[in-house]
Amino acid sequence: MKSPMAPLAGLLFLLPLSLMAQVTSPATRSGRSTVYAPRAAVATSQPLATSTALAILEAGGNAIDAAVAAAAVLNVTEPHMTGMGGDMFAILWSARERRLIGLDASGRSGSKVSVDALRAAGETRVPATGARAVTVPGALAGWDALLRTHGTMTLGAVLQPAIRLAEEGFPVTPIIAQDWATEVTKLASDPGARATYLIDGQRAPKAGEWFRNPDQARTFRRIAEGGIGVFYGGDLGREVVAGLERLGGYLTLDDLKAQQVRWVEPLSVNYKGYTLHELPPAGQGIAALQMLKMLEGHDLKAKGHNSAAYLHTLIEAKKLAHADLARYVADPEHMRVAPADLLDPGYLARRGGLIDPRRAADQPPAGDLGGSETIYLTVADGEGNMISFINSIYSYFGSGVVVPGTGIMLQNRGAGFVMTEGHPNRLAPRKRPLHTIIPGFVTRNGQPWLSFGVMGGDMQPQGHVQVLLNLVEFGMDPQEAIDAPRFRHLAGRTVAIEGLPDSVARELAALGHDLRNPVGVAFGGGQAIMKLGRGWAAASDPRKDGMAAGR
Repeated sequence: MKSPMAPLAGLLFLLPLSLMAQVTSPATRSGRSTVYAPRAAVATSQPLATSTALAILEAGGNAIDAAVAAAAVLNVTEPHMTGMGGDMFAILWSARERRLIGLDASGRSGSKVSVDALRAAGETRVPATGARAVTVPGALAGWDALLRTHGTMTLGAVLQPAIRLAEEGFPVTPIIAQDWATEVTKLASDPGARATYLIDGQRAPKAGEWFRNPDQARTFRRIAEGGIGVFYGGDLGREVVAGLERLGGYLTLDDLKAQQVRWVEPLSVNYKGYTLHELPPAGQGIAALQMLKMLEGHDLKAKGHNSAAYLHTLIEAKKLAHADLARYVADPEHMRVAPADLLDPGYLARRGGLIDPRRAADQPPAGDLGGSETIYLTVADGEGNMISFINSIYSYFGSGVVVPGTGIMLQNRGAGFVMTEGHPNRLAPRKRPLHTIIPGFVTRNGQPWLSFGVMGGDMQPQGHVQVLLNLVEFGMDPQEAIDAPRFRHLAGRTVAIEGLPDSVARELAALGHDLRNPVGVAFGGGQAIMKLGRGWAAASDPRKDGMAAGR
């Protein structure tokens, strides 16, 4: 039988000249140009994922097919960040339905979790590594749901490029190799992880070194042939659950069988004619919406891009939004306030009014309502479909647990829970944790304008706002907006800022900010596709190994 991906054989790793995009001359910090393309565009965090997505489009697939294929390839090529052992979310503009559609493919905690048992074991917080940190992986269910409802190809077909890469191998890219090398101790502590992800069980692969994951190839092949039920209740799921049980994990086969995706309505706020859309809780997208709306009453353009006054205002808005996030946001079935209350214009105007232009706050309280690691990619196709897609296993290499023989790195999303009595995000059986990964989307006059995201734990909401303001307030093109120096507020008055001039640093310090050395701080990795009057503009973050391309 002829392979369903046979037409892609000549396209998988080399981009023909017919796919080369039109570009402007470089005008950004990285020297990259925004990619302009007439028919379709892709931006991912790793070049092989980008070329795979383009190959899918060239073979007749749509943006959804291409996004899932790219996500599966990133599972192989960027395994410390993502994979089927994690969760995924997406915001999709359906050209046929002419509307935005949200997908939450996150999993729940295991049926056997117990705060009392953790406390008895001497734990004061949910473990960040090991089998007890593992929650149900929802990504595979999300990939399948996207393809069945909005794609044109089968899951088995779009998994073929990832199967080939995992089986035959590939040379590891530099930034991924650098990150991989920091996690050797974590990987070495688990027999399955050590055998799967360390060369000779000893070290991480170096930049340019060939790496294979034949166990991952076999797992994807089993799914391609038998469907996702192989994992969600089938033989593969039994293997994973049995492996976790031997390590003290909390998942059962019934937990896997019960996994379901949620189709959700994105939340939104308007900012000067642009509407930012984020997914509802349990994700942290609501913090980006709050932050943006709090800033609406400030003349940001007059302050000047990345001036002390500008940075101070954004940092203080971030603190206020994240105070609400930490206090109120959780699994929507357990929240005690409605998302609409957190986005009430009057409430956010009052919150924004708490920003003191003369002094940095330490730890502002949540408002009174009475009541990571990650990959991001985006694809647009010739029909006008756009997808904002994010997939994560949370920390670098997630829980650090690979059940031997599966090749699957399992997420540690359970670490997103708290153990505080009465908190809406308290650990409990069959519950979704507060989630960090958020895809972003912007419309203008009801029409799609920008599909974008910035990965990286709590960097994501503050990254979304910074990139969007670069575009809206300062007229940057997509690559300029992605490249521009960012801040990352860490905790209290501590903040790290890229490329900060000494004069601005002195002004911020005088306002009470504790400036941390930005070396070693992750400022996220962004991708973006903008819809033009005709064609597309795409950008990829130089902070990652990725690339944008078009056809």
